[in-house]
Amino acid sequence: MASCGCLVLEKVEDHSGEAARGRVKVAPSAASGCGGSCAGVWRRRSEAIFPIYVMGSSRASTVAAARGIVDSADDPIWEAVKSEAKSEAEKEPILSSFLYASVLSHDCLERALSFVLANRLEDPTLLATQLIDIFNDVMMNNKDICRSIRLDAQAFKDRDPACAQYSWALLYLKGYQSLQSYRIANVLWNQGRKVLALALQSRISEVFAVDIHPAAKIGEGILLDHGTGLVIGETAVVGNWVSLMQGVTLGGTGKEHGDRHPKIGQGALIGAGATILGNINVGEGAMIAAGSLVLKDVPPHRGFWSRVRVLHGVCEVHSSFSWTFFGFSHQLVRSVCMAVGNPAKIVGYMEKEDPSLTMKHDARRDYFEHVAIRYSDD
Repeated sequence: MASCGCLVLEKVEDHSGEAARGRVKVAPSAASGCGGSCAGVWRRRSEAIFPIYVMGSSRASTVAAARGIVDSADDPIWEAVKSEAKSEAEKEPILSSFLYASVLSHDCLERALSFVLANRLEDPTLLATQLIDIFNDVMMNNKDICRSIRLDAQAFKDRDPACAQYSWALLYLKGYQSLQSYRIANVLWNQGRKVLALALQSRISEVFAVDIHPAAKIGEGILLDHGTGLVIGETAVVGNWVSLMQGVTLGGTGKEHGDRHPKIGQGALIGAGATILGNINVGEGAMIAAGSLVLKDVPPHRGFWSRVRVLHGVCEVHSSFSWTFFGFSHQLVRSVCMAVGNPAKIVGYMEKEDPSLTMKHDARRDYFEHVAIRYSDD
């Protein structure tokens, strides 16, 4: 009987009288397939384990979630990857050897990832067996990477509709693979093994068309969607929960040394082909539109008081805190800064959660109607 490979969240009563805690296990199907129903259950319940990575949720409990992933006796993402690989091997026997070697023969996500990356990055002078030893040594002894590879996998699964399974990120998506390869090179760089880190950077660029300097600082819960053409310079900093599309450049200007690359705040969304140059700041929760050239600081999301006309008793824009006075609704709005153009200009503020989590790049008609109404009454 085949397994559907879905995850089920159970409540387990603690005998010491503490509140029930979550546990995840792989559930066998009652038939040859689940028809996708279990996937919906997992999506609805995933917030109990990864509260930040449910689409559009707040990020208040991110630190606790990250610690829980590392410290938990269970490893739900690894269990999901194994279950998915087993199911796919049954569906596609021609891939059974590949899936066994890449996933099913390993005892943890770190070793499976080491195997996958080593076989992607090997060349005639840098053998896969040598790379596996290096990668295992780095990942098995670094809790930050252990946490990051899981939070990144969850980010890909939640924010990229093309990533239907955790195993797809591990095995097939070069954005995920290049990001984890960078993380290994970054550890080597910080250990003083700079030549080896640069050799890895060169090979990563050749294989994945992603060029990230090993000295760059990149947070966790990152999505590199597609990844092709991405360039991140030596002194760049990328905060947690950022999403970057293909063709993004975080570059320097001139040839001066020192701190010369952009700093991207957490929760920002950088659109395809955007170029951000110089030691400038892109604020938390900002959105940079596709194809934009950014040469100046972009402010973070902010709270501001908005006055919006009430038509027929219905407020044009909804907010968690508001009141109505003389036909206007006064609201405290949490807004996302949006920069567009070449060179980029601030064109407005969008009232939503961090755009990197919602992955909404567009400013639709309802947004511009809201802006027109708000500013016409100022």
